[in-house]
Amino acid sequence: MSADDWLTDTRISYDTVASSYADQVRDALAGHPYLRAALALFADSVRADSGGLVADVGCGPGHITAYLHELGVDAFGVDLSPGMIETARRDHPGLRFEVGSMTELDFPAASMAGLLAWQSLIHIPDDEVPAVLRRFHRILRPGGTLQLLFHVGNESQLKTQGYGGHPMNVHVHHRQPDLMTTWLRDAGFKVEAHLLLAPEEKASQAILFARHQPCQ
Repeated sequence: MSADDWLTDTRISYDTVASSYADQVRDALAGHPYLRAALALFADSVRADSGGLVADVGCGPGHITAYLHELGVDAFGVDLSPGMIETARRDHPGLRFEVGSMTELDFPAASMAGLLAWQSLIHIPDDEVPAVLRRFHRILRPGGTLQLLFHVGNESQLKTQGYGGHPMNVHVHHRQPDLMTTWLRDAGFKVEAHLLLAPEEKASQAILFARHQPCQ
């Protein structure tokens, strides 16, 4: 499958489910104290490093971007799906959201104080992830904070239906934290910590905390 094929499938799938997805996740953080704690740590790190612009890459309907604003972070959202961006602008007027792909990210070098990618790298094929992480490294300033959230495992699954029963056609890639850590280090990041959520359950997730290291 070419890059255009999987990107197109992902865009169309999330355009289709944008409204129902937003309804399902609008209050999702309320029941997840560890996710809220991870976001608080991210926000604290950005503020401790003099603040600055933060990109929520793969922002979906914007609920995480909005939560970061509540924590005092100057965050904006980027998503591949125009439908998701339309929903985010509707639900969170006054915040900045724009259509864009993490495979391109046309922002100036070292322009971001922080970058968040929650459950968005899960749709990127393995052979594309290192290049995406290098783009993250390029736009983060030295010392900038990166936080990733992803499904833990070794398999890839084709998702054909979701979020209200709407049709989808996206691959969901589950990965081990050790693999993600290797990719991050190769891209120029220092991994400072990782948090494993629900480690005894099939739907386990991991959060990685990393920081931009200048290229040698």
